[in-house]
Amino acid sequence: MKKARKFILFAGPALFFFLFIIGASFVSGVQLSFTDWNGLADSYRFIGLENFIGAFRDMEFIISLGKTFTYVFFVVILTNIIAFGIAFGLTRGLRMQGVYRVGFFTPNLIGGVVLGLIWRFVFSTALPGIGEFFHIGFLEHNLLSKPNTAFASLILVSVWQMAGYLMLIYMAGIVGLPKDVLEAGKLDGATGFDELKSIILPLIMPSITICGFMSIKNAFMTYDINMSLTNGGPYASTKLVAMQVYERAFTSQQYGVGQAEALILFVIVATITLIQVSISKSKEVQA
Repeated sequence: MKKARKFILFAGPALFFFLFIIGASFVSGVQLSFTDWNGLADSYRFIGLENFIGAFRDMEFIISLGKTFTYVFFVVILTNIIAFGIAFGLTRGLRMQGVYRVGFFTPNLIGGVVLGLIWRFVFSTALPGIGEFFHIGFLEHNLLSKPNTAFASLILVSVWQMAGYLMLIYMAGIVGLPKDVLEAGKLDGATGFDELKSIILPLIMPSITICGFMSIKNAFMTYDINMSLTNGGPYASTKLVAMQVYERAFTSQQYGVGQAEALILFVIVATITLIQVSISKSKEVQA
């Protein structure tokens, strides 16, 4: 009873609001995915699996899902590599490393909409101006006006924003490494890359598990940066699945289909993250 009271005292309010806001909304969304509701009507009727069948026949949804997988692959790999590299470098005792930590973390504090608008100006105005002044060919044009460069720009901005947050998690893992294990490794001749591969990476696997989970989840759910930076353009070449779901539900007023597509996305993300977490946890070791 004492433990139960402590749980209710500290976790109860958060759990209540989570279940009331997130849980209830999720259940309601699942229910509406089996209806023909358009988001505005006072009534609706149940139509079974028609929305899910329509979602799999929706080529815009399938194409945006394919683009999202490509986006997630590059964002997750690049973000984690860069975040770990920064964390590793800033735990080596560099001068003014505290200032560098703040600098790398700052992009995460900027909202996605604001961040997208800032980088839209950079890609469409600032860099072309620099390119024209210094006669740098590939920078003379708006990088958001071509599908390939616009998609690469979206990846770049997402990595730039997320890397600083994951850096903190990796830093916590590196700082918490047992000193005796590191010293024993050095006595056995483990230095440089061998120390990194055989000691540091296995021991910070819990941090890798968390960072992998968060980067995959955030990348699949990207909407604000996608909307403010490219708005899905040019020619829908950067329209990720979260934006497609939103437009299907609210712009096209096909709320049932949009909710079905959102539920499909949820299942995909949940499956991938569960697989990632289980694989990562199986590789965790105890010092």
